[in-house]
Amino acid sequence: MSRDWDIPEHISVPIKPDEEGFIGRECPQKECEGYFKIECGTGLKGEGLPCHCPYCGHTAGHDHFWTKEQIEYAKSVAMRQITDVVRRELKKLEFDYPARGMFGIGMSMKLKPGSPVPLRHYREKRLETEVVCDQCTLRYTIYGVFAYCPDCGAHNSRQILSKNFDLAIKELDLAQQVDANDLAEHLIADSLENVVSAFDGFGREIVRFHASKSSAPARAANLSFQNLAGVKANLHALFGFDLAGGITADEWGLAVRCFNKRHLLAHKMGVIDQKYIDATNDPAAIVGRRIVITADEVRGLIDAVRKLGETLARRLSVEVT
Repeated sequence: MSRDWDIPEHISVPIKPDEEGFIGRECPQKECEGYFKIECGTGLKGEGLPCHCPYCGHTAGHDHFWTKEQIEYAKSVAMRQITDVVRRELKKLEFDYPARGMFGIGMSMKLKPGSPVPLRHYREKRLETEVVCDQCTLRYTIYGVFAYCPDCGAHNSRQILSKNFDLAIKELDLAQQVDANDLAEHLIADSLENVVSAFDGFGREIVRFHASKSSAPARAANLSFQNLAGVKANLHALFGFDLAGGITADEWGLAVRCFNKRHLLAHKMGVIDQKYIDATNDPAAIVGRRIVITADEVRGLIDAVRKLGETLARRLSVEVT
């Protein structure tokens, strides 16, 4: 009798995007299980394309990246459909034979009303950073900042660095438009700090990914990029290349001077000390005076640091955007 029941062999459960158009994904690797979201319809086109975890880089088919909440929801939808079919078929088997005569025995079978199987509803999580991959145009969101593209697998480190430089340039442009000198100085100083912080974050991330190639992986994984002279020496010792090999001596001198000015801003309220003079040989510097930072100086720093980033990426053979 059960062979005639209309129970489907396959049940399709659509997973709808959230209010921003994203669908959640979860890395299947136990040691990762990172959550991220993608916008379907953007990125690479084609059938059977793999998915890359933006955090650990694990690659597998998209059907391996469903979140636990999505799977529980799909199970509940399937169970409701199956139980609805079973109840509908059992309903067809109902009968009622009333008793006849003085000692007649009546028989009946009725399906008691019951509540449908509850659905396990879920809500996609809100993440921190939205990225549009400049290699394949996939729109995705992640925790943190740096990530592999879930579609093409390219790393977004240089893309993020470039965006931060663009923001710094906007600050410099705005500084030229304001009338108040103190506000203009603040914008220029903030732009300088943002450039150094962006390069530090980029350098840390890109070296961390390739720490295993170094002579001391644990040391490389924790390398700081806020002191250019120090990181230059460390990269040569750990990876065997010269960070300053792709820029001129003047550009390197400018970058070192600006990085040290940023250090004074962050730790000395911008007041010059002897360490600054020893590190930069700045002829205009006087101990106890405040440093002077110009917009042209920061623009020159951005150009120099772009080249340093390209050198770092190329020498580490990083697959970046």
